Amino acid sequence: MDTEILNLNDIKTLVDTFYGKVREDRLLAPVFNKVIQDRWPEHLEKMYTFWQTVLLGEHTYYGSPFPPHAKLPVTKTHFDRWLQLFYETVHENFEGEKAEEAKWRASKMAEMFQLKIEAYQQGGSRPLV
Repeated sequence: MDTEILNLNDIKTLVDTFYGKVREDRLLAPVFNKVIQDRWPEHLEKMYTFWQTVLLGEHTYYGSPFPPHAKLPVTKTHFDRWLQLFYETVHENFEGEKAEEAKWRASKMAEMFQLKIEAYQQGGSRPLV
């Protein structure tokens, strides 16, 4: 396997494969499917633009990624599993600099989201952006 993440089609492969695993995962599927329900196509489109912006520098994503996640009933266990599936997906499909960057960015995002969600759950305050 010598596929690098180079374009939008690669981003779509990454996102579709990853969320295909999430939707079937014993731990994550109930959380994601309850929130997203029948809006998966819309969610996937948003994820394409997010990763296209982050990894390819093609600014197609506009918005704040954290607020929709603020009230999710998730813990470190959920984030660990999310990251495990993400790394697995990248490893199975891609290699190279952008693949490594994708894993690094996902780990930083998971870390930040987890800390913000814990703060929100403990304090019951307004979600931090």
